[in-house]
Amino acid sequence: MTTIGTLAPLRHAPFRWLMAGRTISMLGNAVAPIALGFAVLDLTGSLRDLGLVVGAKSAASVVFLLAGGVIADRLPRRLVLAAASALAAVTQGLAAAAVFTGTATIPLLTVLALANGTVAAFTLPASSALLPQTVPPEIRRQANAINRLGFNGAMISGAAAGGALVAVAGPGWGLAVDATTFALAAGCFALLRVSDVRHPAGARRRVLVDLREGWTEFAGHTWIWVVVLGFMVLNAVFAGAILVLGPAVADETFGRAGWGLVLAAQTAGAVLGAVIALRLRVRRLLLVGVASVASELLLVLGLALTPRVAVLLAAALLTGIGIELFAITWETTVQEHVPADKLARVYSYDALGSLLAVPVGQLAAGPAALAIGTEAALLAGAGLIGLAVVGMLASPDVRRLEHHPAPPATSPDQKTHAR
Repeated sequence: MTTIGTLAPLRHAPFRWLMAGRTISMLGNAVAPIALGFAVLDLTGSLRDLGLVVGAKSAASVVFLLAGGVIADRLPRRLVLAAASALAAVTQGLAAAAVFTGTATIPLLTVLALANGTVAAFTLPASSALLPQTVPPEIRRQANAINRLGFNGAMISGAAAGGALVAVAGPGWGLAVDATTFALAAGCFALLRVSDVRHPAGARRRVLVDLREGWTEFAGHTWIWVVVLGFMVLNAVFAGAILVLGPAVADETFGRAGWGLVLAAQTAGAVLGAVIALRLRVRRLLLVGVASVASELLLVLGLALTPRVAVLLAAALLTGIGIELFAITWETTVQEHVPADKLARVYSYDALGSLLAVPVGQLAAGPAALAIGTEAALLAGAGLIGLAVVGMLASPDVRRLEHHPAPPATSPDQKTHAR
């Protein structure tokens, strides 16, 4: 593989600004779940309360996702990202202040989580749809891989440092770090300039017309909605296992700093997965991605059966590889087959379906563990993950969809045009 083939996206300034903003924000986001989880446990020690707080953020993200997709297809996506990041900095800053001053309560943290989840709903479709605007079509897969390499690298250091920071200084500092990174990311997004792909009549159309058009595009691709249905189950189970039961298992066995290392190992695996994706040359890109996500079974089963740091580090590494291979192959496939002016809305339907059951999984994880035991709840979750993967692979449209890379541009120095 040539240097041009692997690193060509970095020659485009819009891509560099997007990558910088997403990488910086992910540095803080790697710390935030650790800090928030242990902030709640320090307050009440209740798994139900922890599920309520993290579930509130996920629920708000789900409720406002479709609105986020419409806004990202109507307004300049870089401005949507800048505004959402600035508001996220405010919500996390208030949470940090509450923890520092001893005024944090479960209702307050829940309200702030709802606000943070709301702005996140506008970030996801805008950032996903913006990436293909920053580079020529023939290097989108490389751009997706490099972009994820950057912020996954940040998550490695963020998760490891976050576990240590929370263990030594307390969860308030972790939330403060997250607020700072959101503010820096907002500045990066504000400096990004790309060509305009919005439909000329988009701003004058009714919102329901936009939503219907996005749904028609989403539902018209069988492979999209089959995978989204599978991830509705898979994401709910994995989020409940890792964000709710994981900290509880860590507190009872190997400790908080060890849990930070496990999350860092998962992100290290994601970096390896991105490197593999850079060199991947297969016709059935989506098939490889969906099969790879079965690796999530390893971490969930490890928590259930052998909650030891050495075992979980290896399981998390392999899990991260599989998740990242899916993420890059999925984004590349969607960007290849969905028109640019409808991309944010399709991404919003994708995210809505994929995340719809996540709050349910997070809210149910604690009561399930109390009812049947943590080990049994994790084993049941592993079974559901396996069924979801098998269900996706059973679809001929998922197995047979072929990847057709765009031919190289006539000029290797092709630039994106500023708005």
